[in-house]
Parts: sequence; structure tokens; C-alpha cells
Amino acid sequence: MTTVTAPATPRARVARLAADHIAVLQRGHLDDQPHAVAALARLRRGAGREVGQLPDLWALIDIGPLHETTDGARLLSESELIRAEDALHVALTLYALHQQSRRAGMYQADRPGRPRGLGASVRRLMKPGEIDEPVRKRLVRAGTAPDLPVLAQRLRDIVVLLRRQDIELDHAQLAGQLYTWQWPGGADTVRREWGRSFHAWHDKPAVGQSPTTSSDTAGTTGTTENDKDAS
Repeated sequence: MTTVTAPATPRARVARLAADHIAVLQRGHLDDQPHAVAALARLRRGAGREVGQLPDLWALIDIGPLHETTDGARLLSESELIRAEDALHVALTLYALHQQSRRAGMYQADRPGRPRGLGASVRRLMKPGEIDEPVRKRLVRAGTAPDLPVLAQRLRDIVVLLRRQDIELDHAQLAGQLYTWQWPGGADTVRREWGRSFHAWHDKPAVGQSPTTSSDTAGTTGTTENDKDAS
């Protein structure tokens, strides 16, 4: 029996394109390739700023694949393309800021047993078994941003904290969420995803101790990593 695969949604296409762009940039940065280092430096200037403010970044974020109809995908509408471009701009510029001066890849894909969504990464900023209210409130404030420019600025502040602690993030997943955010009802959907991601991080227990739980972390899944100290 032939299995028919449904065409990728616009959100999935945005996330996939972000992953492709970031993978190339990250590989080039870690290999000290001059063009990648220069591209990240240019992209960093756009972190927290609107797309139209820095036209020179347009050449660095190729949305050409979104104009194609491969794998049975339909052409995106003008409104979908605008939202996709804005989401990619925010996600890639935040990645560039996150990767600055780091010799390990700050982009890591979110997957079962190794959560790297925004909520999980914010949770990793906190001490094991504790909830750091000022940090938690930064995530809450991002979730209540009234529009994408404000959201981008609040996410920029979070990314700076993640960079200091060498905590990775799935920026491609974030790009897809930023696309969804811009549609009616999308902010509610993304807030729920961030909340689930926050609960997905579970501290690694010390030897001889049971996993830590609290009203904020009970029922989460475990990983096998500890946070690194800030460099």
C-alpha cells in the first residue's frame, strides 16, 4: 500500500528553512570560515530590530525556497510570506547573537529526552529543584508581548542569558513558533508550547538522590545533561 505524505505546513517549511540556514552558519562558524563569521556579525545587528530597519540583511536570509512548490506544497500567499520572512529574521538574528563568542554550537534540535525548546532552555537557567522567579517572569513577559517587535526584544534578553550559561536552543523550532505567533490565536498556541517545554526539562539528580520535583516541574521527562558554567 502506498503511503501518501501530506505537504508540509507553512510553519513546518519556515522551521525547516531556518534549520537549513542555521546549520550552514553554525558549521561555518565552528570551522572559522570567514564568510560565516562575517554573516553572523551582520545578523547580530538585527537582533531585536524589525526587518525593514536593516535592508542589508535581506541577502543573508534567502526565502526563495518558500516560493517553491516542492513535495506537493502549495504556493504561499503574500500574507504568509510576510509572516514567514519576519519569523526567519527574528530567529536567525537571535541565533547569531546566541552564537557570539561561543565555540560550541548554540543551536541544537529539540527532541525527546533532550528538550531544547524555549521553555526548557529557560528552565535550565535555574538551579536544580528551584524556580528562579525573575527568570521565569522573563519567559512570561515574552509570552505576553503585544506584537512581534516587542516579542523579539524580550526574546533577545532571554538569549543573552542563555549565551552566558552556554545553554542551547532550538532556533528552528522557535522560527516556526514565531510564524504561528503572528496569526489570530497563534500567541495562545505558542504560549502553551512554551509552557509544555518549560515542564519538559527535568533536573539530573545527584548520585543517591531521587529526581527533584516541585509544583512547577513534577511529571516532566529526564535528560542526562547538566548546565555548563558561564565562560
